[in-house]
Amino acid sequence: MTKTVCFLVSEHPFLDARIFKKEAKSLHKSGYHVTMIVPKRDGYLFDIDGTTFTDQYLEDSFYHEGIKIITYDQMYPEKHIKALHYNLKSGKYIRFTDPLTQLGIQQQADFYHAHEFFSLYCGVGIKRWLMSKGKPCNLIYDSHELEPDPLIIQSSKTKKLKNEMLESMIKEIDYLITVSESIKAWHLSVNPTIPVEVIYNSPPLATDFKLSKNGKSQLILTFEGTINKKRGSFDKLVKIIEIVNQQLDVKAKIIGGFKGKEAKQQLERLPDHIQDNIQFTGWIPYEKIPQVMRDVDIGWIDLDAAHSLNNRYAMPNKFFSYLNNGIPVLVNQCEDMATFIHYYQCGYVVPKLQATARDYVQALIALSANRNELAEMKYQARNVMESTFSWEHMEKRLINVYQQLTETS
Repeated sequence: MTKTVCFLVSEHPFLDARIFKKEAKSLHKSGYHVTMIVPKRDGYLFDIDGTTFTDQYLEDSFYHEGIKIITYDQMYPEKHIKALHYNLKSGKYIRFTDPLTQLGIQQQADFYHAHEFFSLYCGVGIKRWLMSKGKPCNLIYDSHELEPDPLIIQSSKTKKLKNEMLESMIKEIDYLITVSESIKAWHLSVNPTIPVEVIYNSPPLATDFKLSKNGKSQLILTFEGTINKKRGSFDKLVKIIEIVNQQLDVKAKIIGGFKGKEAKQQLERLPDHIQDNIQFTGWIPYEKIPQVMRDVDIGWIDLDAAHSLNNRYAMPNKFFSYLNNGIPVLVNQCEDMATFIHYYQCGYVVPKLQATARDYVQALIALSANRNELAEMKYQARNVMESTFSWEHMEKRLINVYQQLTETS
C-alpha cells in the first residue's frame, strides 16, 4: 500500500528548492504519495523571489509535477505566541483550530513533515488529533534553521515562550531532520533521545560540468540568492568591487538579487563608474543555475555570525551550489562552513564573525596571487560534491529516514 506524506508549510514558497524541488520530488519518485499544504499571501501563492502568481496556480487545490498542492491563507502565529504556548502545554488538540492544522487532519496521512517552527506546532496538533482517533502517524521536523535563535534581538519573554514550546514539541516528534551538524547538536541538547539526520541543502549534481580554466587574469565573484542586509549586503558588495578594482580586474555576477520594488531602487543607486563591473542575471530557474556559473571563479557568502547562531551554524543552498559548479567559497567565520572549507580545502575563510569589504578585498588579492591554489580549490569543490554531498547522496539519507520510521511503526 502506498504510504502518504503531508508536508506542512507555514512560511516558505511552495516551489522552495529544498521543500518542493528536492524533498517532495524525491519522495514522489520513491513511490510515496506526497501532498503539500502551503500558504498564500493576499489570496495568491508566491514565488521564491517573493512575487505572487496572479495568473497561474489559482486553484485552492491542484497537482504540480505529481505533487498535490493544497493552499490556505497565510497565518501570522507569532502574534498569538502565548495562546500557542498554552495549547501545547495543555497536551490536548481541541484548541488547534488554525487552517493548516485542520487541512492537515483531513489528509489522514502516514507521515507529516513540518518545515518551520510554527508548522511543527500544527504538526503536533494534527498528531494529537489523529492519535486520539486511533490513527497512527509519524511527525518529522525539518529544521531549516535554529528557532528560537538565542542571539537575535527579540524580547526575553518571547524567547522564553519559544524555548518552552520547542522543548514540548520536540518530545512529540518521531524524527528530526536538519541542515548542519551544529543545529543537530543544538536540538540534541534539548532532547538527547531524538533520532536526527543531517540533510544538507545540496543541489543535484550539475551535468555537462567543465572545470573553468585559470588562464584569464580577470576574476569573477558571484553571489547567488536574495541579497539584503541579512544575506550579503549589496552596499558591501559594491564597496568590494570598488576597492579591489584599484588593484585587480574583478567583476561581480549576482544570480537572483533583489525582491519586488527594491530591485529597481538599488539598481538606480549603482555608481556609474562600476556599472560594467556588476552583472545582474535576475532570477534564474533552478535547473539553469549551473549554466550561468560556468565562468565564475569564487562564490561569496557574507553573514553576521556575531548576532545570530543561525548564521554561525548555516550551511545555505548557495554554499553547495557554488561547490557543485567547482567554485571555491569565500565566507567569513561561520562555524560549520569554515569547518567544511578547512577540511575539504575548497575555499577561503575570513577569520571574522563580521567581515568588512576590505577584509574580502584582501582575501580576493590573496586568491588572485595564488592561482594554482585556487585551481586546486576548484577541483576539490567539485570532487566533494561528486563523492559525498550532492542531492543524489542526500536523497538516500531522506529515503532512509522514511524507511526507518516505516519499519518501527
